[in-house]
Amino acid sequence: MTAVSAEAVRERTGGQQPPAVTVDDGLAPRARFLPSLAAVYRAQLSRARVARIPLLFVATFQSIGIMILMRGVVDQGGTEARAVVAGSAVLVVAFVALNLLAQYFGQLRAAGGLDHYATLPVPPASVVLGAAGAYASFTVPGTVVTAVAGCAMFDLPLTHLWVLVAVIPLAGAALAGLGAALGLLAPRPELATLLGQLGMSAALLLGVLPADRMPQVVQYARDLLPSTYGVEAFARTFGDRPDWPTVLLDLGVCAAVGVASLAVATWAYRRAAVR
Repeated sequence: MTAVSAEAVRERTGGQQPPAVTVDDGLAPRARFLPSLAAVYRAQLSRARVARIPLLFVATFQSIGIMILMRGVVDQGGTEARAVVAGSAVLVVAFVALNLLAQYFGQLRAAGGLDHYATLPVPPASVVLGAAGAYASFTVPGTVVTAVAGCAMFDLPLTHLWVLVAVIPLAGAALAGLGAALGLLAPRPELATLLGQLGMSAALLLGVLPADRMPQVVQYARDLLPSTYGVEAFARTFGDRPDWPTVLLDLGVCAAVGVASLAVATWAYRRAAVR
């Protein structure tokens, strides 16, 4: 085979340069964000349904057991009772969205599962949000059951229980983003599991226990926990006349923290996927 000179190529093409061929010409176009998010969400939901439902029962029974223990030291219908019920309900979200998601991403990174997602033409944010949304969805029945049982146990009204429609996704987004970031940034899956357990323990100690019984330093640490604002928003609705502006403010802070934590988780996913 003989080499063709540049002059011969120009003569055959009438002096025009041949079209340049790029690497992307043979690749499929990148998928849009919302369809990718829906696909990842459905895949994660169906994949984790069988494995996570038993753990959801454990989270629910754990929260109800904590309320039974606190029933002996907290008066019915008071401010402390509201904090216990709200904190126990959000604890179900922390167990699944923070603890289990940290373990999932830690194991996914260690097993090389991120390489599979990296080969797909989907935005990194859709992978993180899809997995976080699927795990947070498992918390809905357990949170509702815990809240109803707590209201019956501590003689609290069920009138404003609908506020969980906002508390669950906002607190779930904040905690799921934190859990995904911990799992993706941890160098080993064992450390991701440990960090997830520590985060859930922090949600238990700082969210369930009444704030006025904690030392001042611990109260400052409580303000740094994302789920605290969801707990406060839910607890404020048990009064005869809830302070709705303050409730909306707490939910707004929870939403802002959720956006920030999911952004950090997306950055951690990109960082882990290129390694």
